[in-house]
Amino acid sequence: MSQQNSRGHNHRQANYNRAFTISVALNAGFVIVEAVYGIIANSLALLADAGHNLSDVLGLLLAWGASILVRRKTTQRRTYGLRRSSILAALLNAVSLLVVAGGIGWEAIQRFRESAPVAGGTVIAVAAIGIAINTGSALMFLSGRKRDLNIRGAFLHLVADAAVSVGVVLTGIALVATGWLWLDPAVSLVVTLIIIVGTWQLFQESFNLILDAVPVGIEPLAVRNYLAELPDVIQVHDLHIWATSTTETALTAHLVMPAGHPGDAFLVRVVRELHELFGIDHPTLQIEVGDPSYPCPFAPDNVV
Repeated sequence: MSQQNSRGHNHRQANYNRAFTISVALNAGFVIVEAVYGIIANSLALLADAGHNLSDVLGLLLAWGASILVRRKTTQRRTYGLRRSSILAALLNAVSLLVVAGGIGWEAIQRFRESAPVAGGTVIAVAAIGIAINTGSALMFLSGRKRDLNIRGAFLHLVADAAVSVGVVLTGIALVATGWLWLDPAVSLVVTLIIIVGTWQLFQESFNLILDAVPVGIEPLAVRNYLAELPDVIQVHDLHIWATSTTETALTAHLVMPAGHPGDAFLVRVVRELHELFGIDHPTLQIEVGDPSYPCPFAPDNVV
């Protein structure tokens, strides 16, 4: 059996260093401000927002580190470099968001039992600053959220915290207007549910990528049909599609072609079309003639 390794070469990673620097600096400073005024105002919503902002800083640092690692050169030991670190960062970001949301929810339930006066005016002013900081930071990652799961994790952290801040502002306004102390924990619970719902998809996608599942947006049957319909191909087997990072997808497949190896022009065409049609960047195709005297051990569907 002859083997041809066909690689796409479009592995450039968008550089978000400036966005990460600004976002981390703003959020780290705001965590301190919000925690101090949360204690002064006796506001659980404000303290919850500070806790979530702290998770944002850690999440941003994690995503930032991964965005740097994916650009590291390959080595003889790490033939894909450290690209997979971006998937791990996305998963850890999702887990941290869910953990923080659970903590906020639990504290809110406890606060229902022991309501305490809250300084609504202070809550409004501090949370309004948080809306501006997190919205501005999120906008810097807006363009990359669909192409890169790692960047989407950072983006969702910031959007979720902006949503928390909006909830805190509304809580402060309602407290000033009505004096209903239960509003503080109630809004915290609502925001917790919003964070969980918004984060669940990120968790599922990143968890699946860690397990080498086919990335969302790629239909395996469509890829198989494309390969099977190529000229002179009579069978496709041992097809695998997985993510090497949050922006790159690899493929391996065996193509049975009784006429023999079709030449480099054929492979170049397939590589180009796999990228254009399915976003697959790194295909490796093995050509077989289907000689029954030398059957491929990976041909059966139940063999991985």
